[in-house]
Amino acid sequence: MYTDSHLSALESKHATLEKSIDAESCRPVPDTLKITELKREKLRLKEEIQRYQRA
Repeated sequence: MYTDSHLSALESKHATLEKSIDAESCRPVPDTLKITELKREKLRLKEEIQRYQRA
């Protein structure tokens, strides 16, 4: 279904989202809506990665 390069790309996007969440959280006035959206996307990617690893 997925290739190893696809899994690597998903993991890379997941790590990038984590860095974005951390960066936004460290701002003097974090945008909570943006953080929520980033966390949702990160969770979606995590679930997709887990589906791939179970297959």
